[in-house]
Amino acid sequence: MNFPVRAITLDLDDTLWPFAPIGARIEQVLHAWMLEHSPPTAARFPIEAMRALREQVFAEHPQLIHDLSELRRLTLRRALQESGADPALLEPAYEIFYAARNQVECYPDSLAALERIAARVPVAAVTNGNADLERIGLSRHFWFQLGAREHGAAKPEASIFHAACQRLGVPHFEVLHVGDHIEMDVIGAAQAGLRSCWINREAQTWTHPTLRPDLEFTDLTALADWLDATHLHNTEHAAA
Repeated sequence: MNFPVRAITLDLDDTLWPFAPIGARIEQVLHAWMLEHSPPTAARFPIEAMRALREQVFAEHPQLIHDLSELRRLTLRRALQESGADPALLEPAYEIFYAARNQVECYPDSLAALERIAARVPVAAVTNGNADLERIGLSRHFWFQLGAREHGAAKPEASIFHAACQRLGVPHFEVLHVGDHIEMDVIGAAQAGLRSCWINREAQTWTHPTLRPDLEFTDLTALADWLDATHLHNTEHAAA
């Protein structure tokens, strides 16, 4: 399929890097920190109990689903309170979490493909997560990063896609949103009037009965190849 793409909005977690190793590292690092700085909290909330507490806090505050940082702080605050720990440990504990959260290992294809894509069109990160591209060291590839917390609503809400398009200065139908999640990324972008690209690394089966992604690739290299081919086609067509 060939259509004009003047800008790209790009998901981060499970698109540029896998999140599961990050989540596992966060749990280990936080538990080790609690063992050293708040042993009663570590005893009351070992890894599985802290995970259950986090899920409980998330369920109790659906209005904060766009703000994962605040939900994490609420979880840590509850853990400290229920274990009788010093509440002043909240911010140091959060910083330990956030440092681990931003230790990412990109998929093997991601960085080279991202460089190629960013050389073709402006790229903006649009994410429900709380990764920080500055801390990770990838911000140079992006025009900006728009997070759900900053925006006030999370994907698949149309408003976050529209806000990104407005900042890019490109009409919705000429922006390609790229992500791994069927509902949050592909369906959300399509319903917001953007083009959609599904990065389907795990060979998932498409489930939506009516909507389909405009593009589907197994990695970002294939998207970079498609952009190169499309650009060449458009250039040849313009010269004809």
